Amino acid sequence: QVELVESGGGLVQAGGSLRLSCAASGRTFSSYWMGWFRQAPGKEREFVAVITWSNGNAWYADPVKGRFTMSRDNAQNTMYLQMNSLKPEDTAVYYCAARKSMTRATMTFSDEYDYWGQGTQVTVAS
Repeated sequence: QVELVESGGGLVQAGGSLRLSCAASGRTFSSYWMGWFRQAPGKEREFVAVITWSNGNAWYADPVKGRFTMSRDNAQNTMYLQMNSLKPEDTAVYYCAARKSMTRATMTFSDEYDYWGQGTQVTVAS
């Protein structure tokens, strides 16, 4: 059974940084796509970024490009979201998600992902 566990959220001042982690277990993830989504109060869940476990290619939503970076540690089965220059509008619950063998055409759609973590709160104070 696949399990995804996020950590690293918290309260930070605008302009600060946080690194989120997503520890994955239960499968061999070499062919998986691992994504981050976020959901702010009263808003729909939105795509943040995705990485292919096999070769580390990553894509980002426009609002976070240049500020957020995804990476993964194959040995630890963990992926990371480094978030720099945080803004109050980045405040949300952040979720990691996984799906085997996606395409770029569907990678931004939350319905396409099979597995989800429980979420971690990120709050950016102005």
